[in-house]
Amino acid sequence: MASVSELYDVGWEEMRDKLRKWREDNCRNSEQIVDVGEELICEHGSKLGDDIWIIYEQVMIAALDCSRDDLALICLQELRKQFPDSHRVKRLSGMRLEALERYDEANKHYDAILQDDPTNTAARKRKISILKAQGKSAEAIRELNEYLEQFVGDQEAWHELSELYINEHDYGKAAFCLEELMMTNPHNHLYCEQYAEVKYTQGGLENLELSRKYFAQALRLNNRNMRALFGLYMSASHIAASPKVGAKVKKDNMKYAAWATTQINRAYKLAGRGTKENKCSVKAVEEMLESMQITMS
Repeated sequence: MASVSELYDVGWEEMRDKLRKWREDNCRNSEQIVDVGEELICEHGSKLGDDIWIIYEQVMIAALDCSRDDLALICLQELRKQFPDSHRVKRLSGMRLEALERYDEANKHYDAILQDDPTNTAARKRKISILKAQGKSAEAIRELNEYLEQFVGDQEAWHELSELYINEHDYGKAAFCLEELMMTNPHNHLYCEQYAEVKYTQGGLENLELSRKYFAQALRLNNRNMRALFGLYMSASHIAASPKVGAKVKKDNMKYAAWATTQINRAYKLAGRGTKENKCSVKAVEEMLESMQITMS
């Protein structure tokens, strides 16, 4: 089988730079990282200088994603030799044990880290991830709430907590978590979209109106957000169909739904140019929207 460098006609410098770019962009393309990283550290490790250590870490995490324990162990052993007392390396050891489903041993690693450094947020998050992996959602929620009492600005933790509440169908608390996220990052269209989805799921006229407003806000922040566009259409259509709304509200929401329909059709037609399969998708979308149209009574 051809190597990465032969297959794509690239040298070790390009491979190193590609790994760096993936790190900076926080990409989770684990299979590609393993392919490039394994060749780089095995055949060009001596040329990498101090970059080798961050590459070992990057490749190890990707190897765990791909169930390549052999490669993960090679990387971990090299890191242990270089940094024998590092909390970061101990955390990586715990992550490998998690991948092997040896959760009790992994917890011991994290407890040892926290005994030395009680403020180590990464170790605390790993302990919560173990609870989630074991299906102990209630305990994970409790631990995450306690964590957020100390680290209230951790956006990743707020988002994880919202997901846990959604899985438990506790939409009110999930909405609260997303409100916290929107306060700290009001220009993130995904937070607005997810908040709108939670409100839509809760149902009721008041929640539907909030849902429509936040789907619209998500579109204002990113007009290419198709999920928010469908959400705007659905929420406006349901409001227009409600017997509790007056004629003006019904008319306005029919107008919003019609606008969303036009935008959805336009987006699918642009995406479907040239291929028969995509043209069939466009037709399916048109039929779906037509079947859901609201009419004035």
